[in-house]
Amino acid sequence: MAHLILASSFLSPPALHIPDGFLSLPVAIVGWLLAAVIVRWALRRTGEHLGERQVPLMGVLAAFIFAAQMLNFPVAGGTSGHLLGGALAAILMGPWTATLIMTCVVAVQALVFQDGGLLALGWNTLNMGVLTAFTGYFVYRGARRGFGASQAGSVGAGLAAGWLSVMVGAAATAVELAASGTSPLSVALPAMAGVHALIGIGEGLITASALALIGRSRPDLLQAGASSTAGRPAAARSAAALWVVLLLALLLVAISPLASDRPDGLEWVAKQEGFGDRALDPSYEVLPDYSAPFVENQTASTILAGVLGVLVVTGAAYVVGQMRRRRERTQG
Repeated sequence: MAHLILASSFLSPPALHIPDGFLSLPVAIVGWLLAAVIVRWALRRTGEHLGERQVPLMGVLAAFIFAAQMLNFPVAGGTSGHLLGGALAAILMGPWTATLIMTCVVAVQALVFQDGGLLALGWNTLNMGVLTAFTGYFVYRGARRGFGASQAGSVGAGLAAGWLSVMVGAAATAVELAASGTSPLSVALPAMAGVHALIGIGEGLITASALALIGRSRPDLLQAGASSTAGRPAAARSAAALWVVLLLALLLVAISPLASDRPDGLEWVAKQEGFGDRALDPSYEVLPDYSAPFVENQTASTILAGVLGVLVVTGAAYVVGQMRRRRERTQG
């Protein structure tokens, strides 16, 4: 069974998230505390403006981002990257709702798929969820004012937002590695920025392409998501639209075995700078490395694990949104 898990790991995405062992305990604790405060505030801000039709969209958007993250694309220098999705979620639903969506995605990845350490979960949530969401949102809004309100302007703004969101997350990771004594900032920052500048191009192109498609079919989503940081998130007007996004997520999972097996940005930097061996093995395993250990066929194992992940992430984001909406309605 062990050799099946190992083989399956080459078909599924290598760990992008910070594993346990890369961060010192004090730095990890600070990350948890900051993440708890910000996520709690996001729950409050989102609950104030969450409507009945926004909650299902939270679930399917989380599913899409989870599935898209399973598809690593090759970039120059022997590395790979994949969509983070924080910028896209924030553009569509606002940064606070996007923070909750990304928190659900990152938490499920860590708890169910052992993708990222449990001690490092606080910083992984901040780097890939909070920072990407708020960077992408404000860059998009600023760029839209510069590019204009045309569809081309939206695409250009999405490209800039996606690229910069990745760069901010990469820079923050470098600072955390330096604060932990894992790698000097003078080494970690140029290395992380260099490789993620290429990965960010892919993020920007995917974000821009998604916005172009949405602009043609549902321009109201872009208007609702970009209204204000405290405004009501975008809503899906029909169940059909939600099913389309969910089916698209499942389609991405179905082709996930075709993902690049090259190391991702952080993994590549860790190997190049000599701290890759500091990563600790997870304390338990459920669906490790996006595989189902009880399925012998490695392709089927990856797809089944991805389908289960889509369902869990969808349910988690939906439940969080529904609970916040009911609590806010009760208190109101």
